[in-house]
Parts: sequence; C-alpha cells; structure tokens
Amino acid sequence: MTTKTKSLAILNSTAPFSKTNGKDALDIALIFGSYEQPTSLFFQADGVWQLIDNQNPEAIKVKNYLKTFSALEFYDIENIYICRNSLKERKLAENFHIDNVQILNAEDFSEKLSQHQVILRF
Repeated sequence: MTTKTKSLAILNSTAPFSKTNGKDALDIALIFGSYEQPTSLFFQADGVWQLIDNQNPEAIKVKNYLKTFSALEFYDIENIYICRNSLKERKLAENFHIDNVQILNAEDFSEKLSQHQVILRF
C-alpha cells in the first residue's frame, strides 16, 4: 500500500493552443512552485502536444507560452509525466522541448497520479 503524498498533480489533457487550459495549468504550477508546494505535471491525450518540440504557434498568431516550461526547474518542479499510450495514439516521437520528462505506460501513469491528494485537470 502506497502512502499518499501531500502534493498537487496538474493533469493536462487538452491541446496547447485550442484553449487557454495549457497556459492556465502552467501558470498554476509556477504559482504553487513559488510557494514550494510539491507539484507534479501530467500529460495525456491531446495534452501531450504541449511538450512536443519545434511548434510554431506564431503561424496561427498565438503567443508561444510553451517557452515558459523551461522555468519549471527554477521552481523545483521536476516530476513531469507523460502517457506513452497518448504519444503512440498521436504517432508522436519522444522529442520534447524540456528535459526530465518521464514516459510511463498507462498503468504506471495512473498509479503516479493516484499518489496525489489534489488533482487539477485542464
């Protein structure tokens, strides 16, 4: 039996530029990180697109908030998980614009997520 940690999980499941969900989730992660609240980021479904490198949102006249992911390390947000099944379903390579991404199968992804007391879904 695993002990639940007193940490926050932010689950990203929407594409980066279809709504503001991705930017909002990142902003919340940085806010909690600035207060030294243990925070983990999870990406599944279309949310995996947020971590894919070499995107060009300027082409659709949208501000590129993805560059802000590089600030995560300064806020001690190091637990970043991505669902392998979601990558495969979208035929995406493991080519991310940030380091320290842990790719997990669906079962391990769910297990890691369930270890958090608070889960915010975007």
